[in-house]
Amino acid sequence: MLLKTTNMKFINKIAITFILMVSFAFSSQAQEIISEQAPVKKDTVEPFKRKKIDGIIATVGEYIILDSDIDMEYIELSSQGISVENVSRCELLGKLMEERLYAHQALQDSTIVVKDSEINNMMEERVGYMLSQIGSMEKMLKFYNKKNEEDFRSFFFDVLKQNKLSSEMRNKVVDEVEITPEEVRTFFKKIPKEDLPTFGAEMEVSEIVIEPKISKEEKQKVIDKLNEIRDDVLNNRASFTTRAVLYSEDPGSRSIGGFIKMNRKTQFVKEFKETAFSLNEGEISKPFETEYGFHIILVEKIRGQEVDLRHILIAPKVSDDALREAKEKAQLVRKRIMDGELSFADAARSLSDEKETKANGGVLLNPKTMDSKFELTKMDPTLYGYVSNLKDNEVSVPILDEDHRKMKKYKLLMVTNRIDSHTADYAIDYTKIKDLALKEKQFDAIGKWANEKIMETYIKINGEYRNCEFMNNWLKK
Repeated sequence: MLLKTTNMKFINKIAITFILMVSFAFSSQAQEIISEQAPVKKDTVEPFKRKKIDGIIATVGEYIILDSDIDMEYIELSSQGISVENVSRCELLGKLMEERLYAHQALQDSTIVVKDSEINNMMEERVGYMLSQIGSMEKMLKFYNKKNEEDFRSFFFDVLKQNKLSSEMRNKVVDEVEITPEEVRTFFKKIPKEDLPTFGAEMEVSEIVIEPKISKEEKQKVIDKLNEIRDDVLNNRASFTTRAVLYSEDPGSRSIGGFIKMNRKTQFVKEFKETAFSLNEGEISKPFETEYGFHIILVEKIRGQEVDLRHILIAPKVSDDALREAKEKAQLVRKRIMDGELSFADAARSLSDEKETKANGGVLLNPKTMDSKFELTKMDPTLYGYVSNLKDNEVSVPILDEDHRKMKKYKLLMVTNRIDSHTADYAIDYTKIKDLALKEKQFDAIGKWANEKIMETYIKINGEYRNCEFMNNWLKK
């Protein structure tokens, strides 16, 4: 996978190869098997037009690949918006074999441990999401050609475990790859001047956030309401599930009665996890506060390090007076900056209520790249709408916004740097160039690793697929 070309296509090759390398499909397993001597018809242009007899087309270690797995791979890539017009079945077979090789080698690696409990948690989350999208278990069984839910869950467990093993093994190979500044420089210098990529216009944006203050009276109203619900469940045998549907403000669990399955590694805020794991089965917590509002938790079942629980979330309401005061404060901060009394960065550090950005002077990080630059063509439309007409050193008027907690707040925004569309420059675009150089080195490392492991792994390719030209030496010629 080492890049050899000297034209602009090599930049696109990095991106396309990386997408194919990290895209793990939920491969389907068919019901009918044919003998390995039977020819397998290739159909690289229109993979779904003819109905083929399914069968084993390749074996990697203890894993098999069916012809239908390639069809499912086409569906998965298309669902992700990736064009499959010029992707052949041979290329997808190579990708699937590479994934199976990772999974097989992960089983041999004592440092990689994938617990069944972890896969079961993943399965519950994925099945829940898929049901919300497809509509019913019957439709899902039909889509995956499974007889019943038990058959489907067994199949899906195996798929998720294989994908997890494959991901862990691939990550281990990739994570061990590091790149030095000198290697980045060498990578950049080898690109012909006429083939240097062009990077689009970018900008850096900073923010100051002023949150309205919630009164003690509003907080007490919520606490009293949760205590009322708690007492009703404990003393009057009211249904916690029903109360969650009626009163909880958590959109992710309200419709299912506040139900959550979690373990100590599940990503929840600290206060929620500490409270959940301090309760016994059947116990209901007293109201407690997190950044999202106030909660009560009912623990239904404890299984070692796993807990089944239900919770109710209610957030205190922000009064009109508190909103008005927050806006007035934001207006005053803006005036002080525009008058030159203090800089935007100093105001963010001392006055902003946004913990994630105040320490670095209010600088926003691009969630896609985790650096401070936003490419204009890929910028969030709402953010772009706020800042596109701002002049240099101009601070926006207070903008009413809602965060992930559905809490209203006011923002001040400022464009702190503008970068016009330009040909790649080593000094300006070091981070982007470093990412490209690192990907190339990772591809190189993965290719070397794969070729070494292929020689020590049982691999068999059946039928016409033996005529494929693979990037890796799967046929061990």
